[in-house]
Amino acid sequence: MEPSHEYMPRYLRVLIWTAYAILTILGYIRMKIDKLRGYNPISCRYEDEKPKKGYAPMFDEFDHFYQRHMYRNISDCWNRPINSMPGAYVNVMKRSTPDRNHTYQISGESNRCLNLGSYNYLGFAQNEGPINDRVVSILSRYGTSGTCSTAVEVGTTDLHRQLEEAVAKFVGKESAMVFGMGYLTNSTTLPAIVGKGDLVISDSFNHASLVMGCKASGATVKPFLHNNMEDLEKKVKEAISSGSYNENGAYQLKYKRILILVEGVYSMEGNTCNLPEIVRIKKKYKCYLYVDEAHSIGAMGKSGRGVVEFYGIDPEDVDIMMGTFTKSFGSVGGYIAASSDLIAYLKMTSFASVYCESIAPACVQQILAAFEVMNTPAGLRKIEHLHAISNWFREELRSRGFVAFGGKDSPVVPLMIYLPTHFSIFSRELLRRGIAIVVVSYPATPMNKGRARFCLSASHSIEDLKYALDMIDEVGDQMNLKYNKYRNWYPEIPRRTGALPPPPTSNEPIISLPSNPSPSKRVHTTSSKTVKTVRAQENITSLPSTFVSKKVSVKPPNEGWGWFLNIFDPATFAGQKS
Repeated sequence: MEPSHEYMPRYLRVLIWTAYAILTILGYIRMKIDKLRGYNPISCRYEDEKPKKGYAPMFDEFDHFYQRHMYRNISDCWNRPINSMPGAYVNVMKRSTPDRNHTYQISGESNRCLNLGSYNYLGFAQNEGPINDRVVSILSRYGTSGTCSTAVEVGTTDLHRQLEEAVAKFVGKESAMVFGMGYLTNSTTLPAIVGKGDLVISDSFNHASLVMGCKASGATVKPFLHNNMEDLEKKVKEAISSGSYNENGAYQLKYKRILILVEGVYSMEGNTCNLPEIVRIKKKYKCYLYVDEAHSIGAMGKSGRGVVEFYGIDPEDVDIMMGTFTKSFGSVGGYIAASSDLIAYLKMTSFASVYCESIAPACVQQILAAFEVMNTPAGLRKIEHLHAISNWFREELRSRGFVAFGGKDSPVVPLMIYLPTHFSIFSRELLRRGIAIVVVSYPATPMNKGRARFCLSASHSIEDLKYALDMIDEVGDQMNLKYNKYRNWYPEIPRRTGALPPPPTSNEPIISLPSNPSPSKRVHTTSSKTVKTVRAQENITSLPSTFVSKKVSVKPPNEGWGWFLNIFDPATFAGQKS
């Protein structure tokens, strides 16, 4: 059973909204002072741009106020440029700002950081080894320009057909189609399968691409409380009972079709949908089911076949299965797997299939090679290692007093920060200690539920994560982020017993593929001899001593209310300056 994050101490709620109130007041004061001073850079242009006569305002007042006077002052914690592959370690480039975070100047230098922010779940983001060699060999035949066409015109190659067959076989469906972008997969597929007169019952925490697809479809949308099966069943019952009797005395449903829309692993929560109960409701009331496995395909289940395999569900019980290749496969694009009739229909009606360019052949080859590895013992060891470190890392955070969410085996581990003044400090302090993370707040999450989101990878070693835990523990103590010390939020979750399996080592043949297969012919078997060994994402078993002894000397940009944020800065209390 997964813990509910709806509970929040009353004192914490008061602190959160008090902080937002103070930040809002300071923002308006600063805006007025800037106008009196005549200071009118990028930040003030929206207040001074009055709509033309007869025209509605172009900008939403609150959203742009939030962007200028809240987000922009801590925007150095986002959009950090890198100059390396997003492996277990990543090079984060140094930058400075001369104008209060309106623009940034990159110095050209970078810092080597432990990467806990990328979706490299199975560690396939790499620049050497047989997978990389396979991709490079494809460039000599197909080039680097992609397909330069849509799928329905001349943008479908033999590799795309092979990928569609591989996806359908892997997830257990009749047929599949691939898209050039994961976001487009959802936002253009939903309008093709539902429309006016249909009902979509969507989880309230579904991804923005699903929300956009629902809006574009024209169907009626009713959200249900996140993972609340009672509320889902109630919504379905209400939809069925809202029909009426026609003039012939026959009962006529209000909606032609009912589609239940959920995710396998929720990207901001780290938990899984309650798929067994959802399937039960779907069968009982004859609804259709659409499952987005963007974060679960490759990462969940014993062989990486997603949340369907994780729960032991028959793939035939899920009408439409969606997934992306940007997470576990280290590539780009997405897929839809369903019945052959539905796929044939979508290939002619989906906007992405008709108007968007296909995946570049080199990226397709990356996915095909990843599928081959996942079907080998080495690939299964990667998945097992990912599950082990994910469960251990989450439980360690909880045992140290942090509020951490996420379900069993999920590689997404959110750590709740809550207070808006703490996002930037937490991110900067870990960056100084050589750890790159992602912090998330409004509008991606509710304003009172900001968090740090750790994404674990099979390329991480236990030593990597031990160092990360020690640094998170140190910063958490300084910032008083250990809210779980005062109330046990997880009494129902037993701690894992037993040792974790050892991480792969550089002398272990974890990936073995033929070096130069024919680009037009898929390889179904793996050679018994090791052609080339791939390190587990640089396979650094311990952090360099410089990470411990030397902090990154990057000064935070000049902030609009830096004096207020510094009240909460641990360095202020320690008498240190960064």
